[in-house]
Amino acid sequence: MQGLTLVAAIVAAGLFFAMSAFQVALAAGAPLGDHVLGGRFPGTLPVRPRLFSGIAALLLICLALVVLARAAAIGWPAGISGLGPAFWLIPAFLVLNTIGNLASTSRLERTVFAATTALLAVLCGFVALTA
Repeated sequence: MQGLTLVAAIVAAGLFFAMSAFQVALAAGAPLGDHVLGGRFPGTLPVRPRLFSGIAALLLICLALVVLARAAAIGWPAGISGLGPAFWLIPAFLVLNTIGNLASTSRLERTVFAATTALLAVLCGFVALTA
């Protein structure tokens, strides 16, 4: 099962890194506002949402590292494999995020983002069960 756990963690990390890259693009001013926050800000996001996108990008990178560490794919952050029940906060958060994406008026959020966060919830749940 350890091999599957490693694969699940690597796929999850890749998705987290891809989502982080999208958030970096938003923070940098890419005109993608139609596709996030229910499309409330067409074009480039205002300053505050762009700052939050930058913070989200950092959080997503941290989540990728935590998942990789939980599956023992990397040795940092040290001791993360001992988190136990606290690791379940990640898939729980992703389930809530999926629900939010499904409720969005943005087609991209309802389809691509909801599917991505749902897949991440399953992958992280698998890592939580098997690591």
